[in-house]
Amino acid sequence: MTRPTGPWLLSEAYGPTGVRQPPHAHGPGGRLPAAVLFDRDATLVADVPYNGAPARVAPMPRAREAVDAVRAAGIPVGVVTNQSGVARGLLTPRQVEDVRLRVEELLGPFAVWAVCPHGPGEGCGCRKPAPGLVLAACRRLAVPPERTVVIGDIGADVEAARAAGARGVLVPTAATRPEETAAADTTAADLLAAVRIVLDPPPVAAPAGEPPRDAGAATGEWRSSPAGPADDPRRHRAAPAAVPRGHPALPTGEPR
Repeated sequence: MTRPTGPWLLSEAYGPTGVRQPPHAHGPGGRLPAAVLFDRDATLVADVPYNGAPARVAPMPRAREAVDAVRAAGIPVGVVTNQSGVARGLLTPRQVEDVRLRVEELLGPFAVWAVCPHGPGEGCGCRKPAPGLVLAACRRLAVPPERTVVIGDIGADVEAARAAGARGVLVPTAATRPEETAAADTTAADLLAAVRIVLDPPPVAAPAGEPPRDAGAATGEWRSSPAGPADDPRRHRAAPAAVPRGHPALPTGEPR
């Protein structure tokens, strides 16, 4: 069996490098992250199993407001998403790209998309809860994972953040398991609340006689979520089709 290739990296052009220059002032000791990465399904847009139809893309409540707030702070935004429908033969690369373009029509441009096209049994290192998607997105954005936040709706999202050394924020939905919520270090009622936590972290208690410090500033690192149970992150039980042998990476910035 051919070993899976890495994730697909899709992005719009923001200049010669394909990404915005990261806000280095938000580095270690700063109060803001260097990048914020969002899960796609049930976080940015409604979860439609194996969706390849742009017409079925619907934003989650206040998603545009939340993502715009991060952009307004000068922080690059990205998407990290498992799309096992490609491996199952239920999605084509063109459909994944069409849905991406529709999401950007509704929510604005993202500096990078990191997409895992593999199935749960293929042994790749990018499928969440593995850290590959987060690490690949951070490399493309030229930001350190430890100064990155990942926002998602299930345990696999925060576990991928933890494995990459990033901070995870969980926004539970009806599909989120109680044990995933209990295991998350940070939770929020909705996407906008999650962004507010990221952009306005509470101060850390300081020794007597010293001013309060921002969360994470004492060590220069964000706290990340502890490991939590996770299986197929989208947990749809459709019978898998035969898995193709290998998936070539798609060229960045070109139609699929």
